[in-house]
Amino acid sequence: MSQNDDYPHKVRYEYEQDAETRLNYAHGVWGGINPQGEIEINFYTESDKIPPYSERLVAADGSFGHEIAPYDDMRIISRRIHSRVLLNYHTARAVLEWLEDKVEALEVEEGGAPLMYDGDTGLEQ
Repeated sequence: MSQNDDYPHKVRYEYEQDAETRLNYAHGVWGGINPQGEIEINFYTESDKIPPYSERLVAADGSFGHEIAPYDDMRIISRRIHSRVLLNYHTARAVLEWLEDKVEALEVEEGGAPLMYDGDTGLEQ
């Protein structure tokens, strides 16, 4: 089969980074398929919610008691979404293949799956 002379013999992709590009760490992802049939991915990080206030009781002798916060009876975890990505079907397929290649390379390089503290993938829908 010969190369069609109507098409270039090579295509080059050159990469530039937007001045506002920043590195984000993700603990997980939340999303799904939106009404336009695109896959929406919301990357987030997690941390314990900081209470809006805390209080201490003061005893008759002026000493402080223990600190009391509104969330003392329940642990609240805050998920801060820092990046949103929309993918069409074809791009999602390409990202999936790329990610599978990278995970396989990690498994070979590390001699198995890298350590995870509890087996939780952090993935949700």
